[in-house]
Order: sequence, then structure tokens, then C-alpha cells
Amino acid sequence: MAINLQRLMALDFPERVFSYTERDTMLYALGVGLGRHLPDELDFVYERQLQALPTQATVIGWDDTWQEQTGMDVHQIVHGEQRVTLHRPLQAAGQVRAKLKVTQVFDKGPGRGAVVLAQTTLHDAVTGELIATLLSTVFARGDGGFGGPPGRGPMPHGVPDRSPDGTVVLATRPEQALLYRLSGDRNPLHVDADFAQAAGFERPILHGLCTYGMACASVVRWACAGQARRLTHFEARFTAPVYPGDTLVTSLWRDAGVVSFRTRVAERDRVVLDHGQALLAAD
Repeated sequence: MAINLQRLMALDFPERVFSYTERDTMLYALGVGLGRHLPDELDFVYERQLQALPTQATVIGWDDTWQEQTGMDVHQIVHGEQRVTLHRPLQAAGQVRAKLKVTQVFDKGPGRGAVVLAQTTLHDAVTGELIATLLSTVFARGDGGFGGPPGRGPMPHGVPDRSPDGTVVLATRPEQALLYRLSGDRNPLHVDADFAQAAGFERPILHGLCTYGMACASVVRWACAGQARRLTHFEARFTAPVYPGDTLVTSLWRDAGVVSFRTRVAERDRVVLDHGQALLAAD
């Protein structure tokens, strides 16, 4: 079934309610590598003064089944970019109303794929307050040439052309994907060797959003003195896979309230996150 642009833009995904607990928040933090540097990271893994990492917003209402309703070839879909905007600090536990909609679709042409932008809003289920807006860019590699408008997603952030102001090195663990998937994404690509090889990978790869969360943790440590509430926006483009056990090297540049970043895998000297941008609130 090919993409039908009119049908796709008319899709009305129902609003859903999700609850998350302090246990979920601590599990997510452990899944993205927090808790290794104690006592500095204790507030992310201990309920006494528990903080939620802003990128946890990507898993609170996790549901990727919407892609099956779009007409896209789900076997050819890859996550292109992710943007998270926090309208208030994410609480360590709560209940949210999540609403997803497809906002734009671009046709790159036959054999070149399609770009689909999907926006999710998270509201506090009790007060109605807007908590976060998530924008995902999905690259549907097998769906170009359906007759849609040309174009691309939002312009990527430009990383400064100078030596980085700082670097954070964090090794992923061999069991990292097994731990991260407990926060919601059970795609067998990240655990099943046969599935991964059929998809063209030598072995299971780490979730892109796990690498994304690890980069966010690096920014919070380096630029926010461990205070996650200071981070109000976080975005990056996924450029290459990470394998569990790889070492992530995140280069960071700071210009006033903007932190730019780029993450590469040390073992292959390959950039895996690019065009990274984090916006910080004042102290």
C-alpha cells in the first residue's frame, strides 16, 4: 500500500492517557547511562530528590504503531531527526495526555524516499497544562514518488566551525539496548541478531533515541551542572547506527544559552548524531 497524501493528512489519531512513575524515571535514566558517576548523578536514580531527564518525554507516551496506518513501508522506515521542546520541567512522575498528528509530508522522488513529520504534544492529564512538544522526522526510504510536494523537514542546526569547548566521553554497555527497551521500544532490531542481519546490520543496533538520551545526559552534566530543569529544547539528526559497547564522544560548543553538539563513535570515528542543539534557561 503506497502513501495516499490526502488520506495520510486526514488521519486522526486518538488522544491517549499514559501514566509514569518514579520507577519509570529511574529506569530510563539507567537506560541512557546515568548513575555511573556517583554521587554526581544520584538525583537521576534515587527517589529522594529525583529529576527526570528532558528526553524522557520521548518514551512516556511511546507508541510507534501509528506508522502502520500511514501506507508507508514500515520495513524501510528510519528515524531521521528528533526535537523535544519542554514548556515546563518534566516531573519525575505523573499522568499525561498524548496527541499525535502528521503535520507535513514531502516527496523526494522515485527511489529517493519520503519525509514525514509527526508531532506529539504532551499535556498534564490533571491540569491540562502543556508539558512538551515532540517533533519526529521519519524517513520512509521506500515511499518516494507518490505525487506529494517536494521539500524537506526543518533546517538543521549548524554546529560551529571551531574547536569544541568541551568533550564528554561515555561508553555504551553491551547490555545497553536490553535495558533501554524496557522504557517502551521493543523493536527486535535492537535485540534479535537474525532480525538485525535481515535488516542489513551485522548485529543488533542501539536505539537511536538511547544515543539521543545519552547525549542529552552529557549536555546536562557539562552545561547545566546536573540541573535538568534548565534544558528547554533538545534536537539532533541521526546519521549512523551505534552498536552496544561502542564509545560515544560528544563534542560541545557553548554560545550564551545555546549548546551545540555532535556525537561520534570512537571505535569507527563515525558521526552518529549531528546538528545537535540544546537551549538552556537562565540559572
